[in-house]
Amino acid sequence: CTIIDIVDQKRVVVDGPQSVTGVPRHMMPIKRLSLTDFKAKIVRGAREKALKIALDTDDIMSKWADTVRAKQIKARETRKNMTDFERFKLMVAKRKRAVQVRAAVKKSKK
Repeated sequence: CTIIDIVDQKRVVVDGPQSVTGVPRHMMPIKRLSLTDFKAKIVRGAREKALKIALDTDDIMSKWADTVRAKQIKARETRKNMTDFERFKLMVAKRKRAVQVRAAVKKSKK
């Protein structure tokens, strides 16, 4: 989401926009925010349409998708939506990989 306006020293108004990020416009305490280095060129209190245009022109959503934090969030969502059989297949794959890593480490020690 994007900071749209500053209410006071402890609260800000943020907006997704909801059609792009799923975050509606609402007030949020600064303590709960995690700031990034991305900046959209918008005026204070910009509307959703202007925010969408600014995010598109500055290519912020694709820059965000390349960050480590975005990848962690996506991985967490993927794991949350896995079926029981997919979790089982993942466990088996991790075991196979661990066996191969142990064999490679053992071989390199000799």
